[in-house]
Amino acid sequence: MKVGMLTGGGDCPGLNAVIRAVVRKGIFHYNDTFLGFLEGWRGLLEDKTMALDLSAVAGILPRGGTILRTSRTNAGKRPDGIETCAATLTKHGVEALIAIGGDDTLSVAQKLHEYGVKVVGVPKTIDNDLAGTDFCFGFDTAVGIVCEAIDRVHTTAEAHNRVIVVEVMGRDAGWIAMYSGIAGGADVILIPERPFNIDKIAESLRQRHERGRYFSIVVVAEGAKFSADVDPAHGAPVVQDMGKDEFGHAKLGGIGNILAREIEKRTGYETRNVVLGHIQRGGSPSAFDRVLATRYGLGAIDMVHRGEFGSMAALRSNKIVSIPLKDAIAKTRTVDDDMIEMVEGLFEKVAGK
Repeated sequence: MKVGMLTGGGDCPGLNAVIRAVVRKGIFHYNDTFLGFLEGWRGLLEDKTMALDLSAVAGILPRGGTILRTSRTNAGKRPDGIETCAATLTKHGVEALIAIGGDDTLSVAQKLHEYGVKVVGVPKTIDNDLAGTDFCFGFDTAVGIVCEAIDRVHTTAEAHNRVIVVEVMGRDAGWIAMYSGIAGGADVILIPERPFNIDKIAESLRQRHERGRYFSIVVVAEGAKFSADVDPAHGAPVVQDMGKDEFGHAKLGGIGNILAREIEKRTGYETRNVVLGHIQRGGSPSAFDRVLATRYGLGAIDMVHRGEFGSMAALRSNKIVSIPLKDAIAKTRTVDDDMIEMVEGLFEKVAGK
């Protein structure tokens, strides 16, 4: 069988491990041939391809990024975009497509499936917010990178008696902030799921300083929001500009800087902001992500040969299973209330909270 493959949306560590696993098992066990489409759905719209054989995937397991490159192109919003993608696959004799991406990429895959194309999805989102699967690859690596950064800013915060705000990725879900904040021993963790009251945050930091701990670490997800009744954000995420990508997402960023300014204004404590940004996406995947991504790749090519199209490989109770694409993209997987309440046990209660 001739199988196509693409990577869409933001890059994250582990993409190359998926590609490698698909190609190696497809060639060794199914006698498949592979064609890669470059830069996500743009590759199908503009017919940009590369051959994927054993030599192409040799040595890519520890590499970050993706040899297929990526983009946030939305074929579903282009005139005749879905039809063009299907025609490109037909032109190259591709019998099935493996699409590796998050809810945006997989929403286009679902449209192709409805059009009649044989598609299998692989979940990829560094925010770990894709429904239907327990973990997405890249998340563990990002948490490790953030945790190391928190460990490093701890020492400078303590040396200078400062509050340091660490802004991390997390548009709609605070998984990275939650996990890295717990692992890094943060004193405050702020996530999109729970709008926060800046006055109560300031009071919490004051109580900590009164106990003789003259420094603090605050971890905040980029999509975290001030309570609607408190300036300056009025319950909306902070954006860098008003432009949006092809999937309608605003460019978030800046909550850390605003938060640091508001904390310093309310407490008088010297406060600094650190934005980790794309550092979280870069570099080599962790061992966990290499294994998980490999398992997803092996599962995806098996799904192709079982004819499980319109489905996504998912991790459930440490097993790779197949679930409908429409279920995977139906909602965002957010941090649940039980976990939030459990983690709140780590922190001192503030009056009125």
